Amino acid sequence: MAHIITGTYQSPLGELVLGSYGEKLCLCDWSYRRMREAVDTRIREGLQADFVDEESPVIAEAITELEEYFRGERKEFDIPLLPVGSEFQNRVWEALQKIGYGQTASYRDVAEKIGKPAAVRAVASANGANALSIFIPCHRIIGSGGELTGYAGGLTAKRRLLELESDGLRQQELFAV
Repeated sequence: MAHIITGTYQSPLGELVLGSYGEKLCLCDWSYRRMREAVDTRIREGLQADFVDEESPVIAEAITELEEYFRGERKEFDIPLLPVGSEFQNRVWEALQKIGYGQTASYRDVAEKIGKPAAVRAVASANGANALSIFIPCHRIIGSGGELTGYAGGLTAKRRLLELESDGLRQQELFAV
């Protein structure tokens, strides 16, 4: 049976579980999230592989990119991703990746972007099922009225991620002449 190599990263906002399959990152998720077991099962079954805690160059690169992100030095990620989900979920996750650093969108915006304007709840569900947190920026989704909505890492982590990106944009503006 194939293996998903796993490891952990202690981010400034909490512990993340990382997983690589082949040369791609398939997991970057909050270790304490409520749906941890369901997400792990979906990935194991989708890839027909078991988790093995080992060293991985993909995980090492993911940690480097995350550290740069948390220091405000990285606004886009380069590591190849392998999202594991349904066709609909993958469409939602592709749309999420198009929401730029420091930007936000609503579930309705994403539903319209993927051509399914009536699928707001399904988009919210797919957003919540994202197993590549930060790399697929589900934290950039807010309520239609601008309020913070649920996040696997918790609303405090979501707020801090949005503040980090907002500060990064402000700093970039200060140096633009």
